[in-house]
Amino acid sequence: MAVADNMAKSEQLLATILKSLADDKAEDIVQIDLRGKTAIGDYMVICSGRSTRQVTSIAEKLAQTVKDEFGRTAKTEGKDVGDWVLIDTGDVIVHVFRPEVRDFYQLEKMWLSGEQAAAPTH
Repeated sequence: MAVADNMAKSEQLLATILKSLADDKAEDIVQIDLRGKTAIGDYMVICSGRSTRQVTSIAEKLAQTVKDEFGRTAKTEGKDVGDWVLIDTGDVIVHVFRPEVRDFYQLEKMWLSGEQAAAPTH
């Protein structure tokens, strides 16, 4: 039962994160199911913002939303620069990139198989 409860919370958290990103006009949102692949979390979400200001804003609002709705303090890294911000909510790891930085690192290719990598959502 505890595993099912944890997965339900993880799914709720993911849905809230995806809604927050969409509301803040994040682009090319990709979600990756990490269950069974790694212990770092259940999901990874990768998205882009058009500028350093938008990347930082998306990250700040997302961290606040997670705190308000789930009582979790998300760990963030990279907010000072705004090229790539990592938001670790525990069950879901979120990467918010400027498009050029995202293209350079290509995180999706590390975690997705071929058919999934070609299907970003907006």
